[in-house]
Amino acid sequence: MSSSDRQGSPGEELVHAWDMLGEKVLVHCPIFDLVSRRLRHPLRKSEGDFYVLKTSDWVNVIPVTPDYQMVLVRQYRFGIEETSWEIPGGIMDAGEDPLVAAERELREETGYVASNCRVIGKVAANPAILDNYCHFVWAESVTLQSDLDWDEHEEMEVRLFAVDEVYAMAHRGEVKHSLVVAALFQFYPEWLKIRARRR
Repeated sequence: MSSSDRQGSPGEELVHAWDMLGEKVLVHCPIFDLVSRRLRHPLRKSEGDFYVLKTSDWVNVIPVTPDYQMVLVRQYRFGIEETSWEIPGGIMDAGEDPLVAAERELREETGYVASNCRVIGKVAANPAILDNYCHFVWAESVTLQSDLDWDEHEEMEVRLFAVDEVYAMAHRGEVKHSLVVAALFQFYPEWLKIRARRR
């Protein structure tokens, strides 16, 4: 089939939601469940088993100080077995407001508190295998006010970087976490406005 065969006519639906025939939990872990879903295509009637990680939504915080530095944390990541420079973030409680989660994670991981927080976007974390979203919150004019309150297995280096340097780090591949790069992408239009006002 050529690509032109898949363009369709105006109003024609070319991609369809599959029908759920059943779901079962294969593995239950503290932060996610591995589930198997039996799905059927609504037109072709073909069936298959698909595997999904069901987990809570996440929040990533873009914390910027009054003098336009960004708060980053460096921690060891068990998946890639390397340290990673990231923005603060974490798991949201069920039904929790992203702003509430962002303020908590920022305070616990870095000791910084924001004068104002704004949701600036969200992305599907990995829609092929994950069922959750990652919410991006811009924390404005953050200041160091609180003691750290890390979880049992957390250990972080907290540092300030000029915002432009953070973007340079991302372009150099020094910011490796894809969701952090996505958050920086969402924040970039706001940063351009700030830079324009500072001239």
